Amino acid sequence: MSSIQSPPAGWFKAPSGSERLWIGIAMAWCIVMTIAMPYWLFFGKQNSTGESYRVTPAAFAKRVGTFVESHKVGDLQGVPIVEPAPGGDAYLLARMWQWYPVLKLRKNQTYRVHISSMDLQHGFSLQPLNMNFQVLPTYDHVLTLTPTSAGEFSIVCNEFCGIGHHLMTGRILVEE
Repeated sequence: MSSIQSPPAGWFKAPSGSERLWIGIAMAWCIVMTIAMPYWLFFGKQNSTGESYRVTPAAFAKRVGTFVESHKVGDLQGVPIVEPAPGGDAYLLARMWQWYPVLKLRKNQTYRVHISSMDLQHGFSLQPLNMNFQVLPTYDHVLTLTPTSAGEFSIVCNEFCGIGHHLMTGRILVEE
């Protein structure tokens, strides 16, 4: 006798009652998600522009340093606060275990935010907006941002980056 046997005749019974209802609900949800995913891809306004450039970490750090020197307006717990011109470029550097500098932006103004990493992969998560983006060394990723509400927004690293990962937070300040 073999261990693989045919099932007995009549083993399959068609779904009935509440089982049919749940299968129907699952199928309907699959159809909704199949339509929603391409819709949000093209009309959701939450995807990056896809603009990125190759850059060495040293060259990007130099650009960030120049940006900080020319746009610094204050300090927040030892981290410079910088205010780029509306419509201009802003730079944000990820490194163990810090986002540098603090950006100060104006509501309803558009900015090109350049983001790169000095050391390893980090995750850029802008809260409470649920904007997520992977930040990689040797790439200058450009995100086009237009803040629509004033306030203080937290940047959290959502990609485990070592023992100080839980400390890797930053800020974007948006004023009227």
